[in-house]
Amino acid sequence: MFALRLLTSFLLVTATVQAQSPEIKIVSDLSYKHGDQLTPYETERCKLDLYLPTGVKDFPTLVWLHGGGLTAGSKDGKQQPPIARHFAEQGIAMAVVNYRLSPHATYPAYLEDSAAAFAWVEKHIAEYGGAMNRVFLGGHSAGAYLTLMVSMDDQYLKASGSDISHIAGIVPVAGQTLTHFTIRIERGLPKDQIIADAASPLYHVRKDAPPMLILYAEKDMAMRAEENELLAAALRHAGHSKLTVKMIQDRDHGSVAHDMANTDDDAFAEVLNFIQQAKVE
Repeated sequence: MFALRLLTSFLLVTATVQAQSPEIKIVSDLSYKHGDQLTPYETERCKLDLYLPTGVKDFPTLVWLHGGGLTAGSKDGKQQPPIARHFAEQGIAMAVVNYRLSPHATYPAYLEDSAAAFAWVEKHIAEYGGAMNRVFLGGHSAGAYLTLMVSMDDQYLKASGSDISHIAGIVPVAGQTLTHFTIRIERGLPKDQIIADAASPLYHVRKDAPPMLILYAEKDMAMRAEENELLAAALRHAGHSKLTVKMIQDRDHGSVAHDMANTDDDAFAEVLNFIQQAKVE
């Protein structure tokens, strides 16, 4: 009898928790690039999934670029869907993006794709209930690198019919701010050779860059903390004032992102607050 009562109580609690979980809507495999000039690989990769809150109007949207060193990763991987669901449950839509990868494509293909994805979301999110002036851009590791480049080197968004001034804010998580090591490899250079040229976020530091929340992990990859702090210092020196930099305690390069699927995660709380507090212009 006691066991039966215990089981009944557990089922009631479980049902209550499930009932209280906000419903979300998922729209998968939306193509964000079109045209006869696209290669088969470009057509295959240039798609995104929308994770949408329900019962909310004019919600903000975070366009999210996955990590993987510019050579791997997917919107369908283990990391992306739980994070996207978590944000959608809090009233923030997430557009999880695939982009072309090296060596099948090389610099600047993945930057062009990232910009095209943002521009597509900006243009179409109102059709799904979102606000076109509340579209943010973010990503983890390689995705953070792409986020920084697209938000400061304005050629990519302009080519896609948008502009960096249209980005409500950016959230690069544990990204490289030097020229990405995969681009060095594409050029036949040593992976560890330090370069900061036109393929580097540091090269494009500007006063009018979008508001930023820069995150990295306490136990991140070698030099990652220093690179992000250097970028922050350069931005401040350039006069950029809408900048927050946070080191997330007790996290490594991977967990600083995938733990955002957890309710009590510090990185998730930082991103949630950044988006919710952002001023719409």
